[in-house]
Amino acid sequence: MKFLIVFVALFAIALARPDIEVVRQDSDVGPESFKFSVETSDGTKREEEGQLKNAGTDNEYIAVHGSFSYVADDGKTYSVVYTADENGFQPKGDHIPVA
Repeated sequence: MKFLIVFVALFAIALARPDIEVVRQDSDVGPESFKFSVETSDGTKREEEGQLKNAGTDNEYIAVHGSFSYVADDGKTYSVVYTADENGFQPKGDHIPVA
């Protein structure tokens, strides 16, 4: 369900800018895992995959890892690689401060 929400939000953003087109889109969604990637004509890219862990238990969660990149208004490309699992959301990128 979370995947669907994120995917719809990304698709809505792409539709909000009619001058930007989706140039590549792939997805594979199953009952216990998903994988998708999308690239738009403005250079934005996103890839993500997730898998259901501890299915049917009180500790059930979706472990996700992925990445996205975009060209900002300053002309630089910013990239983020992330993991989201039982330990929370953990983004990494050259522009993200490290604690």
